Amino acid sequence: MTTENFETFEELGLSENILKALTEMGFTKPSPIQAQGIPAVMQGSDVIGQAQTGTGKTAAFGIPVLERIDVTNNAVQALVLCPTRELAVQVSEEIGRLAKYVRGLRIEAIYGGDSIDRQIRSLKKGVHIVVGTPGRVMDHMERKTLKFDEVRMMVLDEADEMLDMGFREDIESILADMPADRQTILFSATMSKPIMSITKRFQTDPILIKVVRNELTNVNIEQVYFEVKPQAKVEVMTRLIDMHHLKSLLVFCNTKRKVDEIVEDLQLRGYASEGIHGDLRQQQRSNVMSKFKAGVTTILVATDVAARGIDVSGLDGVINFDIPLDEEYYVHRIGRTGRAGLSGKAFSLVARDEKYRLKSIEGFTKVKIEKGVIPSYEDIVGVRKARFVESISASIKESDDQELFGDVLEMLHHAGYSTEQVVGAMAKQIMGVQKNEYADANLAWEERRGERDGRREGGSDRFERRSSGGSRFGDRRESAPRGNDRYAPAARGESRPRYEAGRDGDSKRSATPEAGMTRLFLSLGRKDHILPKDIVGAIAGEANIPGKTIGAIDIYDKFTFVDVPERDARAVLRAMDGNTIKGKPVQIDIAK
Repeated sequence: MTTENFETFEELGLSENILKALTEMGFTKPSPIQAQGIPAVMQGSDVIGQAQTGTGKTAAFGIPVLERIDVTNNAVQALVLCPTRELAVQVSEEIGRLAKYVRGLRIEAIYGGDSIDRQIRSLKKGVHIVVGTPGRVMDHMERKTLKFDEVRMMVLDEADEMLDMGFREDIESILADMPADRQTILFSATMSKPIMSITKRFQTDPILIKVVRNELTNVNIEQVYFEVKPQAKVEVMTRLIDMHHLKSLLVFCNTKRKVDEIVEDLQLRGYASEGIHGDLRQQQRSNVMSKFKAGVTTILVATDVAARGIDVSGLDGVINFDIPLDEEYYVHRIGRTGRAGLSGKAFSLVARDEKYRLKSIEGFTKVKIEKGVIPSYEDIVGVRKARFVESISASIKESDDQELFGDVLEMLHHAGYSTEQVVGAMAKQIMGVQKNEYADANLAWEERRGERDGRREGGSDRFERRSSGGSRFGDRRESAPRGNDRYAPAARGESRPRYEAGRDGDSKRSATPEAGMTRLFLSLGRKDHILPKDIVGAIAGEANIPGKTIGAIDIYDKFTFVDVPERDARAVLRAMDGNTIKGKPVQIDIAK
């Protein structure tokens, strides 16, 4: 297929109903992924689209899906798989807006956390398009309440994220149950080996459409990092919010616990903030998002997994409170701001032990992130003074009932206060500036002697390298196929994964974990009917770490050993404390 440069949606040959909906939604020109993807999907070809959040990929597959649905046939004709319930809801709503003038079309979002009985009733009435998460789709397949006999289009949205979350086996089961003559469309931010394995097995001569990196990295985003002492991150963040007058902001953390801590700190300082992470029920998530979209909440604090599928626009900025564990997460994060030609800001708060992650991100994105200077306490007071004067001036100009309050100053004079004292006290009260222990302190960490070039004193390498050439902390692993007998992400040089289903007391297991890994003990085993994908999914989802970083998994009859990166071990212990796997309570600790 020859790629044409389509400048308008009309040139794509879309129906009047779709064009009318696009006009109402404010879309006039297709994005690169839409201009290339829509014609390819509409001609019936299998398609691989490499594109990230914010590029318009939902419309790239949603429009062709709508164009090919027969509304007179009440059977499911298209299935869209998404990694999270938030993304499933967002995609179904987006397709619903595109289908506003397609009469008789029915779309159903199915995901965990929503009533399965309600979903069954809806499916029985007849649905044309199903958008769902792999787990809930599998539930309906087992109940025989979701049938694929007449499915002609299958879409995998954010396929790499689904694999990272341990859904590979479910995805393959769903694809294997589809009609052989279906059309398969796959969208992924990366083209890893597991992704390519799925495309080779389940797609036929797919067309590859790739949005190159310079189209993914928005030139309107100002990217700056600040070297910050860990305990001073909240203080620096609030100074940046005030200094740059950020009214709509996303703050990213690596753990659920950190989200809750930051929200509490911000609320105590008077900032309208809410958090979103995996522990919230669907209704709580919906309430948080409604308040944020309405402007009642101005700061949304989230983990990477929970933020997947969040549909927000017009953000003033993004703050990386924690530097992400995966370079691709950084691109996803900052892509939330600076959309639709608007400018945006991406600030990263970097503790000393996070500096190596920042360097990895710069190498991955090929973008130099500038070092910023932390605003001083005096800077913030000056900024708030200026805004206070503007606010008072506007109030005086707009007020038509000044006579009701005109005698307040005279009353305070009679109480013995000068005009200067009154104005100063009012300004301090309204501005909310409170001097604290950070006011006169240096909040940036100082480079140790010899660290300027990334080396300790004595010339040794600051971050050890493995003999294989990979960084001790940055060794990127690919998710291996989850078979019935062996599983684990393959390390460098290994041709097979490293899952062993052992027996209690079996001595085959290595006495020590691989370098850079910590071995954990889990109180569940084969008798609890847990599989490697259950463990990977639980740890990756709850601790918010990439599933591909999890190492060897040894499942015994009554317990399991799993290797995780040293840097993530404590986060995993905190996240899994009191948690469950497949509905069964699990105890987890560092293996003795």
